[in-house]
Amino acid sequence: MARRLSGERLVIATHNPGKLAEIAALLRPFGVAVAGAGALGLPEPEETGATFEANAELKARAAAEASGLPALADDSGLVVPALGGAPGIYSARWAGADRDFARAMTEVEARLAGTTDRRASFVACLTLAWPDGHVETVRGEVQGHLVFPPRGARGFGYVPIFVPAGGGATFGEMDPAEKHAISHRADAFRRLVAACFARETGA
Repeated sequence: MARRLSGERLVIATHNPGKLAEIAALLRPFGVAVAGAGALGLPEPEETGATFEANAELKARAAAEASGLPALADDSGLVVPALGGAPGIYSARWAGADRDFARAMTEVEARLAGTTDRRASFVACLTLAWPDGHVETVRGEVQGHLVFPPRGARGFGYVPIFVPAGGGATFGEMDPAEKHAISHRADAFRRLVAACFARETGA
C-alpha cells in the first residue's frame, strides 16, 4: 500500500517557475505548504536516468535528502513517434541552457520535414520521495498531434504546438484551468493523489 502524505510541508523539486506554478496550483486544494527547490537554494541534480520515471525519482530523492522534507519531482516531455520518441527525456535539453523553447519547437518541425505523421504525446512522471528514501512514482500521458506554426502564449515548453486528441486549441491557447483538467501532469497528479494524499473525507 502506498504511503500517505497529509498536512506536511512539501518541496517541489524544480527550478522551472512555470512548472512550479502548475504543480503548486494542483496541490492547493490539499492544504500542503509548498516551497520550490530554487527558493530553498537546492542544487539541480544532473538528470542521468534513461526514462522519465528514473529522472523524476532522481530529482525527488535529491531534494528530499537535501531538505529533510518530502519532495515532489516531475520529469516530463514531448514524445513524437515519427522522431523515434524524441525529444522525450531530452525535451528540456533541446531548448538549451537558456530554455529557448521557440528554438526547440523549430527543431521539431525541421526534423518532421518529409513526413505527414504529426502524432505526439506529452508524458509526465511524478515521484514523491521522503527523507528516509521511500518513493512513490506515477505516470500520466495525454495523446494528441502537433501543429505548426506554434499557437498561444500560455504555459511553457512545447505547449504551443500540441493539440490534445479531440480538441482544436493548443495547450498554449487554453485557459490554464481547462488545460489542468486534461494535461499529462494532471493525469499523473490524479494517480498520485489517489495513492498518497489524504482526501477531505479522511479516506
